[in-house]
Amino acid sequence: MAKTTNGAAAAAARPVNVALQGGGSHGAFTWGVLDRLLEDGRLSFAAVSGTSAGAMNAVALADGFARGGAEGAREKLSDFWRAVARRGRFSPVQRTPWDVLWGNWSVENTPGYLWFDALSRVFSPYAANPLNHNPLREVVEAEIDFERVRACTATRLFVSATNVETGQLRVFETHEITPDVVMASACLPQIFQAVEIDGTPYWDGGYGGNPALYPFFYATPVEDVLLVQINPVLREGAPRSAREIQNRIDEITFNAGLLREFRAIAFVNALIESGRLDRKHYRSIRMHRIDADEAFRDLSASSKVNAEWAFLEYLRDLGRSAAEDWLAENFEAVGERATLDISGELAPALARAARRGPGARVRDFLATRRRPPSARHHPTDAERRQEPGRPTAPGRGDTEDR
Repeated sequence: MAKTTNGAAAAAARPVNVALQGGGSHGAFTWGVLDRLLEDGRLSFAAVSGTSAGAMNAVALADGFARGGAEGAREKLSDFWRAVARRGRFSPVQRTPWDVLWGNWSVENTPGYLWFDALSRVFSPYAANPLNHNPLREVVEAEIDFERVRACTATRLFVSATNVETGQLRVFETHEITPDVVMASACLPQIFQAVEIDGTPYWDGGYGGNPALYPFFYATPVEDVLLVQINPVLREGAPRSAREIQNRIDEITFNAGLLREFRAIAFVNALIESGRLDRKHYRSIRMHRIDADEAFRDLSASSKVNAEWAFLEYLRDLGRSAAEDWLAENFEAVGERATLDISGELAPALARAARRGPGARVRDFLATRRRPPSARHHPTDAERRQEPGRPTAPGRGDTEDR
């Protein structure tokens, strides 16, 4: 199989633009997807657009790529999420022993989560957190070399944040990306104070685009867009409890911008196909998607704040499985045709085919790891060396995870 460490193979790789959704700890699924695609080496990333956790994956990818190519990117992504897990050890929001025993990743019934949830509904972050402490910022600043990110030429970056004053989406490009930009992209206003950049306050980019796709159409000639989606668009049945209702509202809100862009792409594609737009001046965008809707439906929204290493590792391996399925089923379509039916996403009744279930590798993964090992289990060095696709570096140990 071609590897990006081979110069000729890298030059022959098929280019795609990659769009990375945000979703808290669920972004570790995206880490797994990127890890598998980088390992495979048959795709090159012309540009990457990310929001919130997607933005963090994007800057880690660029940092590692600038330092050591594809293998450097894989290593930096791994280092970043391990640092998130280390910081998460000190979080007051931890699973109960009962949840650990049964392999339940939810933290919604834990005292810490209930307390913070109630606090965020009564007090603003300016009152509840006047010093604006954010442990994730410390991880981002410690793990990511932003000078190297801004100097990265292997791919173009786009990070989205929402202008609080105008409500408009602001997309920051590679040369503008700083720790403040990344933290603005991940700033949930119920929890953190708005992040000011050049005197303008910003909130989470998911309110305007999760992630933004339109920068691709102006910045690169590549017509293939690969979306790594971690927020389900479709969720059958009406939620009943107050928490379920709020969670579904959040999902709808954070998918709204993406669906608007789907409509624009579908409209332009239809005009091109009908001959009413000139192909010399307009491009027909080929959409692709890697997701694991089946798995994410079983995860509560509260698991997005679960930063235990066992959970992040579980999501990483799930992402690798989903990417493996996509490569096996859809790689040959890149550059030729779309593999995501946008019309079916916008109106299921218009779908040209029934919605497909998970691929074989994701099905196998869910069958064998639906109840993953407890977070109390810490693999030995020998076990870790046997992990599929795990990047290694001479002289590096894993003692920080124990």
